[in-house]
Amino acid sequence: MTDKKIDINKLDLPRDLKNLSTDQCEQLCKDIRSILIDTVSKTGGHLASNLGTVELTMAIHRVFDSPDDKIVWDVGHQAYTHKILTGRLDKISTLRQENGLSGFCRPDESVHDAFVSGHSSTSVSAALGIATAMKLKGDNEHYAIAVVGDGASTGGELYEGLNNAGKSDTNIIVILNYNEMSISKNVGAMAKYLSTMRTRDTYRKTKSGVQRVLDHTPLVGKHVENAIRNSKDAIKNMLIHSTMFEDLGFEFIGPLNGHDLTDLERGLKAAKNIKKPVFIHVNTVKGKGYEPAEANPGEYHGIGSFEIKTGNPDVVLSDSFSSVMGRELCSIGQKNKKVCAVTAAMKYGTGLQYFAKQFPSRFFDVGIAEEHAVTFCGGLASMGCIPVFAIYSTFLQRSYDQLIHDLAIMKSHAVICVDRAGIVGDDGETHQGIFDVAFLTTIPGVTVFSPSIYSELQVCLDRAVNKEKGLCVVRYPRGADRSPRTAPNTEYEYRQNGGDILLVTYGRLTDNVYKTAGSLGAEGIIADTLSLIRIFPIEDKIVDLMKNYKKVIFFEETYYSGCLAEKYSALLDNIESHAIYDFVPHGRPYDLVDELGLSAGKMADTVRRSVRYAAET
Repeated sequence: MTDKKIDINKLDLPRDLKNLSTDQCEQLCKDIRSILIDTVSKTGGHLASNLGTVELTMAIHRVFDSPDDKIVWDVGHQAYTHKILTGRLDKISTLRQENGLSGFCRPDESVHDAFVSGHSSTSVSAALGIATAMKLKGDNEHYAIAVVGDGASTGGELYEGLNNAGKSDTNIIVILNYNEMSISKNVGAMAKYLSTMRTRDTYRKTKSGVQRVLDHTPLVGKHVENAIRNSKDAIKNMLIHSTMFEDLGFEFIGPLNGHDLTDLERGLKAAKNIKKPVFIHVNTVKGKGYEPAEANPGEYHGIGSFEIKTGNPDVVLSDSFSSVMGRELCSIGQKNKKVCAVTAAMKYGTGLQYFAKQFPSRFFDVGIAEEHAVTFCGGLASMGCIPVFAIYSTFLQRSYDQLIHDLAIMKSHAVICVDRAGIVGDDGETHQGIFDVAFLTTIPGVTVFSPSIYSELQVCLDRAVNKEKGLCVVRYPRGADRSPRTAPNTEYEYRQNGGDILLVTYGRLTDNVYKTAGSLGAEGIIADTLSLIRIFPIEDKIVDLMKNYKKVIFFEETYYSGCLAEKYSALLDNIESHAIYDFVPHGRPYDLVDELGLSAGKMADTVRRSVRYAAET
């Protein structure tokens, strides 16, 4: 092809990329950035991380042969360009929409998506498994490529993977996309180490030069040869200081300019010729090409729809359960000096920016290291502090072992604020918060609150911090409180209408249950309602209350195995359960709740069916 302007819509991607000139590819990179900005401004999504990886993605697909070469993205939120370059441009407008493209990688969406990726620091382990399987099958020609965001460098699983990958005899290539950001600003010693490496642009040239000179030093005699070889090693260590990645067994390439296609392709081609584990350091600018995102990459990491010209988001996040929790924790922390706040690289997402600003010495961001965060809280609690760890439900799953062994066993008093509990919507299966009730209620001594409105959240948080003992959990949904109710409580709200059916729920579904009872009452089907706020442990008074009804129907925005109804059904024989029975795909929360049978209308249909069945039998 000549250097004429290329229409991305007419290309057979990714195959045609190899036939384009560098200038044509650079033009496509500009076009892709425009597509990304336009798309995410309408659908919402992860913008800054994707703007930073356009050239890197282009170079990977020009040098390697997907899907024969397997690309594992860590995390998949930086793979929008990968989707565009692997034949999904015509569907990019459906990104994160129901029945449209996922915001993360999914093998059932494309053969070019090698692995599901929604949580951080997993790519090297997955890529090593893929590379090992290739080797076992006799495929020594293709590669497993792990593209790691630098935020993942704070996650322990990455190092477990690197430790094993470096000593493996496989075709694995690890690419570190370094931009000094994860979601919040990167923290910790590893971030400082990588930042130092970023300034070492002469590293590769120096290393190659020293190696070349020493390799041409003549060796005479066995003893002399051994002595000089040892001297060579000493000189190399003194002059070029091997990186930790080389110490782990990798060949190191970089730092490369992540926005220079020529530099990137040269480095990637070199990696293909090495035939051993390779670690490539690539420097990029998060938000590259869109001024508001470059200036505020944290705000544009994950964003709702926004106005392109100004960059103003459509949704004001200050009105949310997260921000209410953050401000209430400040009020509690002002009175109780033992309170500390902990986050795993989610200061802004969880509302802890308020506490961080007001009490910086008592605020701790440990990076993307959820397991460490919980054990760190255990250490704080053992010395009389009251740690409050704010975390998304989906990421708390990674800390289950530590919750049991490093908090519960010691009966330490710590508070876990579980944000994004229940359906979160657009991010899909990997981010829906539907498992926390099931796994948290297996822990001895745990107390779980599930407030449904802001005022309940405030009093539950205060009680969890200042009145309860042991491990306490306060779980709440994503988004804003739109309920007309204001009466705060920390136990339950029981509404008697004179019926022999009891509808039970907790959290965000509370108003749906009240609406259901109202609409059924107009039809002559009388149902009482019970909204649980302190949902666990199970109390005798709640069991006794339920014994008075012919039928107790639970509606839960959680996975059915381990849900509350299952626990109550072990004690009562009048329980009927309606919960979530599988992973939940991406879509708008309102639509998903309806499809799961948990909207007011679908709840009413369920009760009607139950009443008809009871009458027939």
